[in-house]
Amino acid sequence: MAVDQDFSSIPVLDYALTKDPATRPKFLDQLRYALVNVGFLYLSNPPVSQDDIDLVIDYAPKLFTISQEKKDKLLMRNSPHFLGYTRIGAEYTKGKTDQREQYDFATPYECQWTPGAPEYHKLWGPAQWHDEKDIPGFKETFLRYLAQCEELSYQFIDLIAETLGLEKDALRIFFDPATPHRAKVVRYPAISDVDSNQGVGPHFDSCFLTFLLQASPHNGLQVQNLSGEWIDVPPIPGTFVVNIGKGLEMVTYGLTRATSHQVLSPPAGSTPRYSIPFFQHIGQNLRLNEIHLNFPPDVLALREKRGVVGAADSVNYGEYGHEYSGQVSLIGRIKSHPDVAERHYPQLFQKFFPQGIKAEEGSSGGY
Repeated sequence: MAVDQDFSSIPVLDYALTKDPATRPKFLDQLRYALVNVGFLYLSNPPVSQDDIDLVIDYAPKLFTISQEKKDKLLMRNSPHFLGYTRIGAEYTKGKTDQREQYDFATPYECQWTPGAPEYHKLWGPAQWHDEKDIPGFKETFLRYLAQCEELSYQFIDLIAETLGLEKDALRIFFDPATPHRAKVVRYPAISDVDSNQGVGPHFDSCFLTFLLQASPHNGLQVQNLSGEWIDVPPIPGTFVVNIGKGLEMVTYGLTRATSHQVLSPPAGSTPRYSIPFFQHIGQNLRLNEIHLNFPPDVLALREKRGVVGAADSVNYGEYGHEYSGQVSLIGRIKSHPDVAERHYPQLFQKFFPQGIKAEEGSSGGY
């Protein structure tokens, strides 16, 4: 299918350009192109401590060398918030099992759900952490890292508003002071150690922005370009990979584009691949189709210049058209982690898994 502006690689943007009035317009031009035509970018020189980045990279493999007995004490199915440890084979994307094990964490938050409130209010709450003696310093370091990623995500959302012709803080209306955000630490074993090469199947992220730290030198991440071809996104030291989620695509009327992506398992005989994504989420009590942004006509015209986007392999988030954003996130979690749903959300579990737990059409939390 023909497109006007397809891509065969992911652009690299230097965040340092935003600090100088003379170079800031160059960054904004590059950002606008990446948002509209690619949906992915590398961000170099991010305002996150390199010492903390190095520490979390060093911690990543150590999390998975903790005994299985202790990891299982943090199983996600213990948490109505979908936070905790997931064994290999317990998550599904597009009806197939993902070959990865992972921890889901979040920025600090106390659950606000009370009986009678929407169930999606249960989606957010405290994370599960290993005892300090099992991995000394990790919790303190990782929370410090997440706080920096959170601040970067807000700075970046303001840059997006600016480059799309909006008031600088125009996108802040989608957040509230208590908006929590999620993160993962993921381990992808080599294909020789698992049942398939689907590290995680084709998917979109549901959030606004994702900031991915590729924490080992392995290839595996791929994105689907406008023509439907899969493009490699190899690790580049000193960068985050940033991508657009379906939530941001929705509120920009498709001007910014969420891009389908997947992860392939490392080749046989390889060491594991490690990945640390941070997901910028929005307030739970929003219906995105009810909030309208006024983009300048010349900016909206960029969507048409992009051309026709080919069919993606990923499950879409069509619920954004009529559900509260919190409910959209909850549905995604239900489909990806049916064992958690069966325990904590039995009615929704029955709706989406009427035959019980098996690989059904699902979505994924990414990377």
